[in-house]
Amino acid sequence: MARRRRKARPAGPDGMRRGYARSEERNEALRATLVPLGPDERPPALRVAIGVALALALANLVAFVLGADVPGSGSRTGGLLFVAVMLVAAWGMWQRRYWAVLGFAALLALITVAFSLLLLIASNVLAVVVCLAFAIAAGWLFWKLIRVMGRMQAPRRMGPERVS
Repeated sequence: MARRRRKARPAGPDGMRRGYARSEERNEALRATLVPLGPDERPPALRVAIGVALALALANLVAFVLGADVPGSGSRTGGLLFVAVMLVAAWGMWQRRYWAVLGFAALLALITVAFSLLLLIASNVLAVVVCLAFAIAAGWLFWKLIRVMGRMQAPRRMGPERVS
C-alpha cells in the first residue's frame, strides 16, 4: 500500500502569513452570514440559558432555605452569592448584554470540563450517566451560545438584502 505524500507547506513567516490570510478569509465569510439580533429577538438558546440560570438560582435558594450544607464549602453565604450571580446573569441575558452571555458561557465551559473530569472517578453506572448528562448538556448549550454571541456583535448592515 503506497502512501500519498502531502505537499509540504513552506516554512517560515510566508507560510504562516498565507495560513492566517486563509483563516481570516473563512472568518470573514462566516461573519458575513451572521444576521444581527432583532430589537426584541431572543433566540431559543438564549432563552434556554436564561431558564437554566433561573433554575440554578432557585435550586440554590431552596437548598439554602432548607439548610443544606455542602461539605468543604466553609460558610453557607457562598450559596447566596451564587444565587445573586445567577440572577444577575439571567437579568443580563434577558437584556441581551454580551457580558452576561459570555460569563454564562464561561460557567458552562467550566461545568463541561468539571463533569468530564469527574468521569475519571465515576464508580458506578449512575455516576457515569449523571456526569455524561451534565457534560453533554452544558457543552451543547455552550456551543449554541457561541452563535448567539456572534449575532450580538454582528454589525448592522443597511442594504437591499438586509435592513435592520
